[in-house]
Formats: sequence, C-alpha cells, structure tokens
Amino acid sequence: MTGKGFKALAIAAAIWGMGSIGSAPVLAANEVVAPAESIATPQAISDRFVRDGLVIDFKATPVEGSEIMEGLLADVRFSITQEATGEPVKGIFPAAWLDVGANIGGKAGEIKECRDKVGLYLKGIVGIRPMLDLNGYYVLVLNKDPSISVVDPMVNMAGRTSTYAIILLKRPPMDWARSNDEKQLFVSMPVADEIAVVDADHFKVTHNVPAGDNPTRVVVQPDGRYVWVGNNGIGAKSGVTVIDAETFKPVGFIATGAGHHEINFSDDSAHAFVTNRDSGSVSVIDVAKLEKVKDIAIGKQVLSVGYSALAKAAYVADGKTGQIAIIDGKTLEVRKRIQSHPGLGPLRVSPDGRWVMTANTLKDQVLAIDAATDQVVNSIDIAGEPFQLTFSRSFAYVRGLSTSKVNLINLSTLGEGKKPIVNSFDAGSKAPKLAGDLPLADTMTAATTDTSAFIVNPADNTTYFYMEGMNAPMSNYKSFGHVARAAKLVDRSLKEVEPGVYSTKVRLPVDGRFDVALMLDTPNLVHCFSMTASRNPTMHQAGTWGVEFVGERESGVVGQTSALRFRVIDPVSEEVKEGVKDAVVTWYRSPAFERRQAVAVEVEPGIYQVDMDFAAPGAHFAFVQIPSLKINQENSRFRSIKVSGMPVAKADDQKP
Repeated sequence: MTGKGFKALAIAAAIWGMGSIGSAPVLAANEVVAPAESIATPQAISDRFVRDGLVIDFKATPVEGSEIMEGLLADVRFSITQEATGEPVKGIFPAAWLDVGANIGGKAGEIKECRDKVGLYLKGIVGIRPMLDLNGYYVLVLNKDPSISVVDPMVNMAGRTSTYAIILLKRPPMDWARSNDEKQLFVSMPVADEIAVVDADHFKVTHNVPAGDNPTRVVVQPDGRYVWVGNNGIGAKSGVTVIDAETFKPVGFIATGAGHHEINFSDDSAHAFVTNRDSGSVSVIDVAKLEKVKDIAIGKQVLSVGYSALAKAAYVADGKTGQIAIIDGKTLEVRKRIQSHPGLGPLRVSPDGRWVMTANTLKDQVLAIDAATDQVVNSIDIAGEPFQLTFSRSFAYVRGLSTSKVNLINLSTLGEGKKPIVNSFDAGSKAPKLAGDLPLADTMTAATTDTSAFIVNPADNTTYFYMEGMNAPMSNYKSFGHVARAAKLVDRSLKEVEPGVYSTKVRLPVDGRFDVALMLDTPNLVHCFSMTASRNPTMHQAGTWGVEFVGERESGVVGQTSALRFRVIDPVSEEVKEGVKDAVVTWYRSPAFERRQAVAVEVEPGIYQVDMDFAAPGAHFAFVQIPSLKINQENSRFRSIKVSGMPVAKADDQKP
C-alpha cells in the first residue's frame, strides 16, 4: 500500500461511523501544558536514523530568532534517502507528532514510551493528544452566528466527533480565505466593516482590520502578498480594499463599479480582475501599483470570474446575456466571446488550468470549456438548479439549490466528442435553498487526501464527509448551538518541499525537551527524535500578571449559582496580586449565547470570586478581564464549565 493510501485509510478509519458534533467543545488548543525544565539549545538540532535501507535525517531550525525558542516558529524537516544509493525517497506520506519528552531514565525506555504514545494518538481517544499533530487537519465550519467551529476529525468520543475549539468573532461572518501558508484565516464581517484575522495555529482572533464599506468576498492573491476584499458599498464606496497579508494593515482602496464583486488574479499576481455585477463590467487592476488599469464592458450582470494559468486568460460569466467573455492576460483585451444561455452563474477553473466550468442555474446545465482551444466541449445536464462548483484533482463537485444531491463530474471524461461520466450522492435529505439565506462562502471543500470532500448542508445544519468512489457520505457532523454555513480545512501535515524532504513549521508553546515521532508504513517503522526549545524571556517578564484559577474545574446546574475563584499571579516571581478592583468575569454558553458579566470580589487576600448563574445547559466558558493589568480575553486563560439541566425537585419541595 502506498503512503498516501495508508494515510487516507487511517483518516477513514478514524472518521468512519462518527455521528454528530457534541455541544461541549474539547478546547485542547488552549489547555496549558506544564513546561519541562528549560534546556539551552544550539541554533539548529539534527539527528540521523538508519534502518531497513533508509537514512532519515532529522533537523529543526529556527525560523524566527537565532535559536529554537518557545513561542517562536521552527522548521521541522525529515530528509529520507536510500542508504545504498543516496537517492531521495519521493512521494511518500510520513506521519509525525511532537510532544513533551519522556522524563524516564534510559534511552531505550524513552523511545518505548514515545512509541506507546503514538499508538494512543492513532486510536483517536479524546483527551490523549500530542502537543502538536504534524500530519492531521482540522475542519473549520463557518457559522451563521459570530463564530467558527473547529472540528478534529481524527478524535472520536462514544461515536461522536469532538469539537476542538470555538473561534468567537466580533460580528456574523460572510466569507473567508486562508493565507498561503495556512497560518491565518481572513474572515469578512459586513456588519462590522472589518475582516477578522484568525491565528490558525491557536484558533483565536488576533486582529480586527478595517476593510471598507460592506466587505463581503475575501481572496488572497496567488503569491500571498495581499488580501483583497470586495466592498459592496454604494457609489464611490463600491470597489476593493487591499490589506497587507503580513502586517494586517489596509494599504489601499480602489473604486471599481456598482454591485457585488468577485475577484481573481493572473497566475503571476500582476493583475487583479474584479467584477462589477450591476455595472456589467470587469475592472483590471495593476497589483504592483494598486491602480485600476481599465474597465472592460462584459454584459449586463457579471457574476463570476476565473483565471487559467494554462490559457493565460480570465474567463467571465454574465448571467443576463448568457455570454462568457475571455480576457487575454497579456493584452487585457477580450479575445473571444462564447454565447450560451441566460442563467449563467458560478464559474471555476480546474487546478491544472485545463477546464473552465460554469453552471447555468436556470437551464440545469454545466458547461465545460477546454482552455486549450477556448471551445465549449461539453454541455452536461445537472438537475436541481446548480449553484456552486469546486474541484478535487479528479472531479468537479456540483451543488444544486433544489436538491440534496451533489454531482461529481469525472474530469478525465471531458473533451470534444466524449460523454462525461457523472455520479452523485445525497448530502443529507433536504435541498440547500430551504435554509433561506444561503452563504457566500463555499459549502464544499476538498480534503487533504484529494480524494474526499466535506460538504455542508445549511438546510439540515450538518457537515458531511465523503470519499470519492463511495455511494454515500461516510460520516456526518451535526452542529448544535449554531447554524453551519460553510466548511474549510486547515492542513497541518508534512509537505514534500523538495525531493525526499518533508517539512512543516511549528510554533512551540513551551520550553523544554520534546519527542518528535516519525512513522512510515513502508517499511513499517516508528522512530522518535529529540529536540529542545529554550525559555523565551519576553514571555516571562516580571510584572507581567496572569490569571490562575483556584480549585477543581467547576460544574453548574441551571437555576443554581456556581462559584468561580481565581488569583492574579506573576509567573516569574510567583507574587500574588491583592487589591484588584476591576476584575470582571464574562461567561457564556457555547458558541456565543447568554453572555453575562460580573465584577469579581476579593473574598480572601489575593483570592477573587464571582458567583455565576446559567440560563441553559451546555458547555459554558468563563474569561477574566482586568483592564488595569492589561489582561483581556485575548491573553487570559479561560475556564470551561459543564452545565446540566434543571435540578430535580425534592419531595418536600413539592408539598403545598
């Protein structure tokens, strides 16, 4: 079995049979791991392992700063070569985990403990997780309310998938995009006139950035330099806001035309193509200068744009005229118009640039254009008002408004004179349009194995996992407490960055010694390397106060109060702060319901307390904020509280 097949089966085995998302999130990303003893480290760490004809060279190098240090990025890579020839071992899919190093005597004992932990990781048991998983991915579900659910599909609990974290947003989201390195997520919030920047390592909002009037569509340009936000404003406020993807600061606004804006780019990021739905035009923008070059008249209702690197051209669909205009990427002139039928909507280009596909919602049809010839080569009947398209390597996924079915068009069967093969499966039992307000963000996303996908059905509030070749989804994730609208993946797996070299970047949360476990399936081996991270003095400065909760983890009952106690402590000097007057505790039911606040009272010297009450059962979260000490929800620890239903009345209580 190939490495890719091994990983796909491992994921499938973990996911198979899982049911709905539980309402109580497991927020392992925010749990604090006790740091091991600080150990000085060199600038880079390397080790070598030879077995079964393979040579594995492990190396950890600082990305930020001059040494590997807690809180900073480090590059972790494995170079795998043939022992006999020195040739790189290409195209495999190793699995790896990083965890706190074993603290037992003897090298052999340490390696055994590391291997034992790998066995537990593979079982997907809730609560037994490595500090950093270097081969998995998380499913992010965009909700209708101001939140994003983070699902770890490799963890199960009594047949249920566990919510890994909840990301709270300032206002309800509309669209989102990932940075090229998948370290940030950019989320538009039209009501706030901002985009939220989400740290995809720690799953929390780090910035709320002004993004112009009514920001909707969000796109990251191919080279990753800028984030582009479509502003569906009125008059001069209609256009695009450009945000620096590193500093998260707006760098410009370009007025384009009226109506909703879709955005795409030439493959070299030299030009942006921005549609203006109500103006019937496309604005071409010089990315280097951030200036509009020209407006190109297209039709009466420009709805979508895609770019093919193979054809060096932008393809634009007009809904009212039924035309597809092809704009030459060099001359920036319309080189051809293809006349079809009114009702054209979404237009997407396959990852290899070969196929341009557009759906006609009114005619129940999908057109396939060969980018090599700019000719329509297939007209494919797809029932159910097709309104969304997305691609895996082998298939085009087509979603319909009035059907629960998702259709898969086999890309290898497209072409002049060919009859495309179309298969389908049911993603739920309800048509998406029954949900009412449909999302702008895609409800479908391809998984990291490239042979599977996640599909959100907003009508039944469920996310479905589908593996290509199956007749039905393998599992589903029912959302409770919020309304699911779209899905996206954050990939944490090792990437082959050059032949035989597999790498990823990690941010080490604590200092100390770590085990880095590597697993291969051919040959079948697990080996544990070792690395260390030094203590980061900037993270442990005296006078930097933090919150420490006192006592066992709280539980609660609806209709009763529960005391939350904490103290404010300097982690370096261990001094306890007394006399704090502005400590405020905020608590709410996941994801963002029934928010309540109360000022904490100092009940003992240095011990502060708030009595919390709850309106409904479920998972609740409490944060401490102390403005005078610059402690807020972003940098404060939280406490989770499991709240049960109404207490059962005693017999004496029921007497008149």
